[in-house]
Amino acid sequence: APTGGFTLGTPVATTSGTSIDFTGIPAGTKIINVLFKGVSTNGTASKRLQIMESGGTSGFDYVSNGSRIVNTTVASEGVTSSFLIKSELAVEALHGTIQLVLENATTNTWSAGGVLADIASSNNCYITSGGKTLPAALATVRLTTSNGTDTFDAGELNISYI
Repeated sequence: APTGGFTLGTPVATTSGTSIDFTGIPAGTKIINVLFKGVSTNGTASKRLQIMESGGTSGFDYVSNGSRIVNTTVASEGVTSSFLIKSELAVEALHGTIQLVLENATTNTWSAGGVLADIASSNNCYITSGGKTLPAALATVRLTTSNGTDTFDAGELNISYI
C-alpha cells in the first residue's frame, strides 16, 4: 500500500498585499499544485505565477502563454517573466489549479499548466502553460500581478506537493 502522498500546505487568505509567497518547498519536490479559491485583486493587471530557487529571483527566461476565453472569443499573450494568468478585471474571482511538474531534475526545469475559471462575474476560463529552468532547486512559488501594485482583495490560495 502507498505510504506517502501529497503534502497539503496551509491556506493563505488572498485579502491583502501585492504578492503571496509559499516558501520552504523541500528539495526533491516533483509536483506542486497551486490551488485557487475565489482569488481576486482590486485592479486590472494580469496575475502572474512565478517560481524561484532559495534566495533567488524569478528572472525573465520563462516560456509562457496565457489565454482568456469568453464565450467564443479567445485572447492570448506570451510572456517571459512568469506563468501568465490572463485575468484582467478586478471583479474576477479565480477558482481552479495550476500544476507545476519537474521535467528534468538535473537542470531544474519545470513545466506548468492549468485551467482557472471565474463563474461569479463573467463566465471566463483562463488557461496557462509554459516552462522555466532554475539555477538551483525550486524553493518558492509566488502569485503576484504584472504591475506589482494591484492588491489582493478576496479568496484563498494553497499548495500541495509531492
